[in-house]
Amino acid sequence: MPEQTDWETKAANLLKAELKRKGVTYAQLVEKLKVIGVIEKEVNVRNKLSRGKFSAAFLLQCLEAIGSGHLYLE
Repeated sequence: MPEQTDWETKAANLLKAELKRKGVTYAQLVEKLKVIGVIEKEVNVRNKLSRGKFSAAFLLQCLEAIGSGHLYLE
């Protein structure tokens, strides 16, 4: 299995930080994604974030779903 790259780690950590900042659990994220028409299972979301393997589109969908208008890159 290929190792997670620094960029994948950074992307996953950014999204996890936003979820924590907003107080949103993975289960709540799944429900919020459903509201905007994105169907995901909690286990899949958990796996995507633990591996850091997700598309830019998924990142944007998550940010939209949790109402995050700004992303802090540092």
